Amino acid sequence: MNSWVLSSSPFLVSLIFIFFFFIKIPLSLCDEDMYKSCSNMFNCGKLNNIGFPFWGDNRPSSCGYPGLKLNCQGSVATIKIMNVTYQVLGVNPKAQILKITREDFSAGICSPEFVNSTLDPTLLDFGIGLQNLTIVYGCDFSLTPFLGLGQFNCQINGFAHIKWGADGPGECKESVVVPVPVQFGPWTGIEIDQSKLEEAIREGFDVKWKVDTAACLNCTAYKGVCGYDLKRNQSTCYYSSPGSSSKLKREIVIGITAAVLGTIVVFIIICCLRREQLSKALIFRRTARKNDENVKAFILNYGSLAPKHYSYAEIKKMTNSFINKLGQGGYSNVYKGKLPNGKLVAVKVLSESKGNGEDFINEVASICRTSHVNIVTLLGFSYEKNKRALIYEFMPNGSLDKFIYHRESSATNCRLEWKTLYKIAVDIARGLEYLHRGCSTRILHFDIKPQNILLDEDFNPKISNFGLAKLCQRKDSIVSMNGMRGTAGYIAPEVFSRSFGGVSHKSDVYSYGMLVLEMVGGRKNFDAGVSNCSEKYFPDWIYKDLELDLDGRTRGVITEEEETSSKMILVSLWCIQTNPADRPSMNKVVEMLEGTLHSLQIPPKPFLCSPKVSPMESSTTS
Repeated sequence: MNSWVLSSSPFLVSLIFIFFFFIKIPLSLCDEDMYKSCSNMFNCGKLNNIGFPFWGDNRPSSCGYPGLKLNCQGSVATIKIMNVTYQVLGVNPKAQILKITREDFSAGICSPEFVNSTLDPTLLDFGIGLQNLTIVYGCDFSLTPFLGLGQFNCQINGFAHIKWGADGPGECKESVVVPVPVQFGPWTGIEIDQSKLEEAIREGFDVKWKVDTAACLNCTAYKGVCGYDLKRNQSTCYYSSPGSSSKLKREIVIGITAAVLGTIVVFIIICCLRREQLSKALIFRRTARKNDENVKAFILNYGSLAPKHYSYAEIKKMTNSFINKLGQGGYSNVYKGKLPNGKLVAVKVLSESKGNGEDFINEVASICRTSHVNIVTLLGFSYEKNKRALIYEFMPNGSLDKFIYHRESSATNCRLEWKTLYKIAVDIARGLEYLHRGCSTRILHFDIKPQNILLDEDFNPKISNFGLAKLCQRKDSIVSMNGMRGTAGYIAPEVFSRSFGGVSHKSDVYSYGMLVLEMVGGRKNFDAGVSNCSEKYFPDWIYKDLELDLDGRTRGVITEEEETSSKMILVSLWCIQTNPADRPSMNKVVEMLEGTLHSLQIPPKPFLCSPKVSPMESSTTS
């Protein structure tokens, strides 16, 4: 299709709307016979001048809605709804209310058709102020107490019992239950006899018809009569050809003239805006072309070291059309997949709205520089315009967070031993040490948290998700960075406020300390649901516990588990010192964890509260 047509389609729709808006005349059938037929009103007994949307007797089906047919039997008007015949007691066209009563009960409550009072929900609704009065026929309650309003003897059907509500007795299998709606009145809820019951039923109840009469609003103004087009299933308007007045002709001419003028105005608007749309399209194409060039340049730059590139069709095939979802983040979903050689993988599909490809290139470039047992391996990627995906090795045990929160819960069916937690903490420290010192280019992760630590089948941890990582030269101690990046509760003070110092590899040390504290305490370190700062900040809570318990442990004989947990607490509290210079480097952290508890000193108490964040910012931000 022509691009001009595509770009202008909203305006063409507006043009069509303006045309019909100015004409203001509904599509009609200038059928004089239909006009005459539908001009006849339905009259029966006390009901007079009943027109659209009802039909029947001298009004053919084209004059009213299907399902709203009226019949006149003597001087009584009736209507059949869902195979039940009702007497029509009154019609209120303005309120669209029909007052009806069941015809079978007009002879008394002992001779009904045993059919529930139901309505077609697409056409009718029960009115307000109604209650169900259930009549139970042919059931002997002599052995079972009956909580109802009363009992009547019916020669035809045996006993008849009544009660409020629409539920039947349940115990009596031989019974017949008929709920009947009645209008709420002063007698409701009190003991009533058979005559009062029959009187209440004969008074009937209200139903409201749901008919769109918008097409008929202008009908009578132009001397027309409302009807129903059975072929198109919609309301229509019939006119009498001889009766078409000069006013109607004049309105048509005015409407067509207005539509032509509107066409000219819209055409001018399209010409003006088309130039702006073409300009924006050119900018978008240049940006997309630049992003594609960046990806190609990256592949050429890394050569054989670059991970394998897959088409998006191959990504879709290896994930079986994204059927097995492993998890999701703020800007991505992760799916389980399988390579052609049968190797299981985790496919991370980035959201189309996430940036212009810089974060994608950033993650690929960062992880391509790594080769460490505690860093997740990138096996491939896909980049086709706005469709981006990363293929990682599959980690059977998922992320660390599900094993450290509420460890007493049966949700994970796995409580990690202290020995395993300690090994995980040491291995994560080794992975971070490698990122900070082991690569030719220093890599700062900036998003260390339990959700980004993956566990293999032997619970060996691997650091993942390098979307917020930053590359810098090893000689650079301080890095420049615009804005804040990371996750609330793990962000170092200097990252959200430079008054605490410069951003460096010590910022990852802070996040690592908060991670280890969660592993020890088994709960999240940031609770947005409390208002008091000391309650919100997790290290405050654990530091008080440390002051009460650690001195007693160091003076006496302690178990290996107690020593492990105390060592992890002390090291993590050193990592979260407010001043970056007071925090140890990651190689020092490994040394402290592998050393003895007696060689560790109690660190000063951190004095900083976590930054204030909104609920939306409690997830990863960049």
